Amino acid sequence: MKYRKADEVLPDALLREVQKYVSGETLYIPRKTRRQKWGEGSGARDFYRQRNDAIREKHRIGVTTEVLSREYGLSPETIRKIVYGK
Repeated sequence: MKYRKADEVLPDALLREVQKYVSGETLYIPRKTRRQKWGEGSGARDFYRQRNDAIREKHRIGVTTEVLSREYGLSPETIRKIVYGK
């Protein structure tokens, strides 16, 4: 997070109004736009969702945890978390 001096950014009238409430302290002003969730911008979220859906489907039709583990390069414990998780 980059700090900027309020007197260089805000108009004088607004700065005086803010100083009535907070003077000489650091003030955090949140972003105007919504922050993206993990993986939304890069596409990783969709990639892992599709991979996990494929793992669940293969397990449903009878592919064993060990085979899925080798196929996807994941530990058997991770496969079980994907299959039996929400």
